[in-house]
Amino acid sequence: MLSTPLFPELRAQLAALGRRTASSLRSLEFLPLGQKLRDLLPAHLLASEDEGPGSRERVFSLRLTFECFVWQMLKPKTSCRDVVHAVQALFQSLGWGTVDEGTSAYVQARQRLPAERLERALASTAQIADQRVGGQGHIHLRAVKVVDASTSQMADTPENQKLYPQPSSQKPGCGFPLLKFLPIFSLTSGAIQAVVTSDWKNHDVRLLHQAWDLFSKGDVLLVDRAFGDYVTLAVLPQRGVDVVARLSGARKVDFRKAVKRLGRDDALFEWRKGSQQSDILTPEEWQELPDKLTVRILRFTAVIRGRRQRVVLVTTLLDPVLYPAHELIALYRRRWEMELTLRHLKTTMGMEQLRCQSPEMARKELLAYLVAYNLIRCLMAEAVAEAGVLMTRVSFKGTVDAVRSFSAEMRAARSKGQREELWTRLVATIAADLVPERPGRREPRAVKRRPKPYPLLNKPRHQFKDIPHRNRYRKNNPRKIRA
Repeated sequence: MLSTPLFPELRAQLAALGRRTASSLRSLEFLPLGQKLRDLLPAHLLASEDEGPGSRERVFSLRLTFECFVWQMLKPKTSCRDVVHAVQALFQSLGWGTVDEGTSAYVQARQRLPAERLERALASTAQIADQRVGGQGHIHLRAVKVVDASTSQMADTPENQKLYPQPSSQKPGCGFPLLKFLPIFSLTSGAIQAVVTSDWKNHDVRLLHQAWDLFSKGDVLLVDRAFGDYVTLAVLPQRGVDVVARLSGARKVDFRKAVKRLGRDDALFEWRKGSQQSDILTPEEWQELPDKLTVRILRFTAVIRGRRQRVVLVTTLLDPVLYPAHELIALYRRRWEMELTLRHLKTTMGMEQLRCQSPEMARKELLAYLVAYNLIRCLMAEAVAEAGVLMTRVSFKGTVDAVRSFSAEMRAARSKGQREELWTRLVATIAADLVPERPGRREPRAVKRRPKPYPLLNKPRHQFKDIPHRNRYRKNNPRKIRA
């Protein structure tokens, strides 16, 4: 309520005006899909506080800041200045006057945005996406979760270098800090339910140890060979979570020493706890581990583009009747979808390089990217529910392009009916853009376009001396060296 000590007779009129302005700012929608976004989040997640931090009425309210942040992640390489210009255009179209040209207000608003709100938004959107898809990624009514670690480069600032140092192989001033993150994917919808962050020095298993409490009883964890260790296979089943992993190459399997044969290339084995304590557990936790562990190992031959490869799996799903070998093999084949998901995040959405200058804001930027990714997954899930197609056939890149194309039209729509019609067309466009079935698809990590012949920065930039005639410099033309 506005205070009017000099004009007490105008208090009632000005107070009502203040309430109307506050209500307008709090209900302001920046994203063209703003109303649909509100249906995916808890009712009070982005509501302004009555008192304390977030209670003051600003141009960049909590909701507007959140939507601007997500919109910025949906459009790669969008600067804060572009966001401010978009907000200026929005206020001008509503007849609310002008917004300052500077980016300071928006930058400070992003700093005030609690990371906890972004984490809750991430979990909520993942849950909605799973509900819309149904049980496409389940195995015997059990939800399947997939984890895989990756890294993103950060801005080269002293604060980032201190908390997330660059690899030791890079010289000071020539590298970038690395933020390592381990997302928890849902195989049902491909959405991300939570994420654990660390520096690059921590092993993937240590990050998974930090995420143990994020799994629910009855989940099935699908992972690669980095997680097929004794600790993971012993602890998670005690929490009601089974594991399907690829066997590490360091373990040699002899089926003649199996405890029980379940079929051809399928048997039960007994593992013993090592004498050396795992460094990810406390001495008390290590003592509580069982001395023996029964695991199931099965192997098969995968044929990819005519290339045969032997794959060995280890799992805690011991019942061959309830979980036949062919179902586990088909389940592990789907793990490659999560590799493509990381490519969508880092390449399609541009998360390979984080631009925020501080560690706290870099983590918020990472969470904003993941929330934006989950919103795309929610749109794909709605298209799946409407058209009855498989989630794996819907194109993620096509969905992102469709959202970007329809955004301008939905923002320009003047009525609710027009927005609903555009939304229906958007969902139909997503459902029609299906990728072909590509079983056994193999895409080597190689690039076709050659980089420009610039020398490598092996010293800090202010100490580096440019090489004249660098096009003829031998280190910039490997083909001449081979010749």
